[in-house]
Amino acid sequence: MSAGRKSAKGAAGRTAEANHGALFGAPDPDPKAAPAPGYIDHRARLRARFATGGAEALADYELLELVLFRLIPRRDTKPLAKALLARFGDLAGVLGAPAPRIAEVDGAGPAVAADLKALQARFERTSRADIGKRDVLATWTALAS
Repeated sequence: MSAGRKSAKGAAGRTAEANHGALFGAPDPDPKAAPAPGYIDHRARLRARFATGGAEALADYELLELVLFRLIPRRDTKPLAKALLARFGDLAGVLGAPAPRIAEVDGAGPAVAADLKALQARFERTSRADIGKRDVLATWTALAS
């Protein structure tokens, strides 16, 4: 506000800006209002559970949600995670499904399908690299030892 201009006070001693809510039907915030619903911090709680308990602390749909959080930043991803698992059976089935079939699931679309396929490719490449580093058993004697 400029130095020469003062805010107009209403009958209740509030500024015009504070009265805006009352004028346009928005209620003043109630200091005794109920706490926010549980889904508000769902992502943070799920990440914390994963950080402390690892993958074993989460159900398959929750692990899939962790991935979907990054792919779909501003939408509830639990219904999509559950729909993908219902359609394809398990996490391996979701990642192994053809991209066009993933995209058919309500809420997924081509971008989510492409990202899930990229994740599958990354897992496959990592697995091949890990197998290549293992010792190969050339004889039965080596297997017995």
